[in-house]
Amino acid sequence: MRHATGISDFGIEGLEEILARAIQWKAGTHPKHLVDRILGMVFFNPSLRTRASFEAVMARGGGSSIVLEVGNGVWKLEDRIGAIMDGDRAEHIKEAAPVLARYVDLLAVRTFAAGVSDAEDHADPVMNGFRNHSTVPTLSMESAREHPCQGLADLMTARETFGSTRGLPVTLTWAPHIKPLPKAVPNSFLLTAAAAGCEVRVAHPEGFELQGEVLAQAQALAKGAGGSVSFTKDQGEAAAGSRVVYAKAWGPSTEGGLKAEAVKDHPDWICSPDLMRKAAQDAIFMHCLPVRRNVEVADGVLDGPWSRVVDEAENRFHVQRSLVQWLLEA
Repeated sequence: MRHATGISDFGIEGLEEILARAIQWKAGTHPKHLVDRILGMVFFNPSLRTRASFEAVMARGGGSSIVLEVGNGVWKLEDRIGAIMDGDRAEHIKEAAPVLARYVDLLAVRTFAAGVSDAEDHADPVMNGFRNHSTVPTLSMESAREHPCQGLADLMTARETFGSTRGLPVTLTWAPHIKPLPKAVPNSFLLTAAAAGCEVRVAHPEGFELQGEVLAQAQALAKGAGGSVSFTKDQGEAAAGSRVVYAKAWGPSTEGGLKAEAVKDHPDWICSPDLMRKAAQDAIFMHCLPVRRNVEVADGVLDGPWSRVVDEAENRFHVQRSLVQWLLEA
């Protein structure tokens, strides 16, 4: 039984298969490949693109979906092993996951990082709890560690624009924010771009390093795919000659001693038209959305000729129906 809770589930070979089918299906007709299939979706956190795109995948594929919002019409769920459940969490994942799996063909979960510890987020307790106790394929709609569907959509957008991504220079740049955000999206862009053979440049201020095991995984994927990963504290240096600039806010390393409010300390790291002009002449800009205009990214970039954020969001639909097919055909 396949799962898709992180890039390690499909690797370089699976990435190529999923992207190739997504691009092919986008160019052709919508196959009814999900007739009589049901996707169960469990949301611990809000969603716009993720929920809408997965519901569209199931509807256009001839299937259906069940949407559950934890704490809103659904019991609050406990994930801690050995917990004394005398608080407001009335049901444990150990029961919830296998029960839901009896009703559906696939189970999808969305849960954000707690942000207390990078090590705890790396362990991904909620997602792994569902994965370990589900008896049907489980996929991530974002977790504490990764957002694999977003990473797939990002790389599909790059391939649509440039063809091959082997050796493609791409920049992942930190962006300021009003509050610390999880690292799942930057983790997944880094990992997926590395697995696609890109020349990945990661830029962030001191103290905003990504989790060490994620960085090691990215280096290994890049080596296997013929790409590379490098790091710099100089945003302009990272963007110079890059053909993709990907901006994303994330919180400081929990091991570095910075306070959470440090996300406001570098307003000059906003992605601006001046930064984009340092990139290649045919460069594109990407962001996962939602985006805080004129905090993370300037209007001139989002409304300018570089922006592919809407195309990128559309591609969530295309990669997800391909991913669902990959999960079901095992």
